Amino acid sequence: MSSLNALMIAIEMATRKRDEARQALRERQYAHDAAKSQMEQLDNYAREMQQRWGASEGAAMKPEVMFHHGQFMDRLQHAINLQTKVMADQAIRLEAAQKALMATELRLSSLNKVVETRRRDIALAQMRREQKQTDERAALQFIGRTFGLQFQEV
Repeated sequence: MSSLNALMIAIEMATRKRDEARQALRERQYAHDAAKSQMEQLDNYAREMQQRWGASEGAAMKPEVMFHHGQFMDRLQHAINLQTKVMADQAIRLEAAQKALMATELRLSSLNKVVETRRRDIALAQMRREQKQTDERAALQFIGRTFGLQFQEV
């Protein structure tokens, strides 16, 4: 029975770790979604700027304006490149959190199966003990009736 108690404690700990892994996965998913949203905003803004610039292509622009626009677009592209790296990093972290959750769920499932097997073994052993006691009583009663002896049960 003490091994069963130890397993129950292990199951409690594994459950806590699984719950922590689920929370970590939710946080990673949130961070990944936020990075994706940021990337979409940057992409939309870059397209909008390109459309604005494209609409005024035929108009006469001062060289300074064209220079500043080019610098701005370079910085925007740099921000997009950085956000792409952030998204890749978040994707790696998300995958690691998914794998960690899967590992904790597998551990918990394994522990539950071990407990189930132990309980079944304990119940089977108890059933066999009871059957043995019933068989012994029946044998004593048979002997007593057959030979007229009286036995006291212990």
